[in-house]
Amino acid sequence: MKRNVKKRAEGFDAQFGDSLFGLEIFPFITYNGRMDFQEIVKEVKAAMARRIVGQEQMVDGLITALVAGGHILLEGVPGLAKTLAVKSLADVTGLLFKRVQFTPDLLPADLTGTLVWEQSTGVFSARKGPIFANVILADEINRAPAKVQSALLEAMEESQVTIGETSYRLPEPFFVLATQNPIEHEGTYSLPEAELDRFLMKLLVKYPTPDEETRILYLTADKKEIQELPRVLNSVTLKLLRNAAGNVHVDERIAAYMVSIVGATRPAKTTKEGVYKYVSFGASPRASIALFKCSRIHALFEGRAFVTPDDVKAVSIPILRHRIALSYEAEADGLDADAVISRILSLVPVP
Repeated sequence: MKRNVKKRAEGFDAQFGDSLFGLEIFPFITYNGRMDFQEIVKEVKAAMARRIVGQEQMVDGLITALVAGGHILLEGVPGLAKTLAVKSLADVTGLLFKRVQFTPDLLPADLTGTLVWEQSTGVFSARKGPIFANVILADEINRAPAKVQSALLEAMEESQVTIGETSYRLPEPFFVLATQNPIEHEGTYSLPEAELDRFLMKLLVKYPTPDEETRILYLTADKKEIQELPRVLNSVTLKLLRNAAGNVHVDERIAAYMVSIVGATRPAKTTKEGVYKYVSFGASPRASIALFKCSRIHALFEGRAFVTPDDVKAVSIPILRHRIALSYEAEADGLDADAVISRILSLVPVP
């Protein structure tokens, strides 16, 4: 059996060497030494489906962001399995998971850690907080004040935390998933634009269909079925996925198409006609970078080595919906961010 495994890996990228053997990536390696990335994604989705019924767009977004190395903002009413989805993703990857319940009395040190006086040694030592994990669930992030929310900025952008005068690197990979409830506003604090821009995607968790809700009833009745999930992805496989996504070709015309979409969200002061009257201000270059990364990943998961305009369109709405500010005219006409972005995608010429 071991001989067959090594034969399957023959010709595989030598930079990983023997560290690959004994890990769970070999079922995805074909006989010519290449990995079947579509099969990896299929296995991850199948594993998560043991707990999560439906919500395909949310699951796709979570996997895409994990490979892209970005962070996710999950928005949905209570009871739609947002927390369960994050915990399930951590289980199938075997990554260290920590949950932080954001409340109005939470302090930044409760998240990042603090200096503690050691009586025996007479010096201060750093006591690291729960943010030192691979997958962080910031539950109901909008219930904590801005001072606590801003404690995430350094971690999300630079993958490090400063305690006292020393900066500490966070574990790799580092993945923040924040949830918020869109229907409660009392006792909440709106996320500042600077923090919103640091989330790669904003995913909307919607109500299940009647058939899906019926399946949920039977799934929750059988506790044994949802107790444990197989580990089908690990840090090595994740690194291989990221390397493969980085090799997906992006034509210059496709890159210009991405820039045109993001640029179309930025109306000039003298232009308030058409779709522009619905937008107060648009997305930053972080949105263009996110489109570039996620379009590559989407193409990889579709089994292609190049990006098409459809890949760009597929990831545009979750990337842009939290990066544009709508005007009062959009609210008056009953349009949300998704509707405005869809109009922009229909107006920008496709290469």
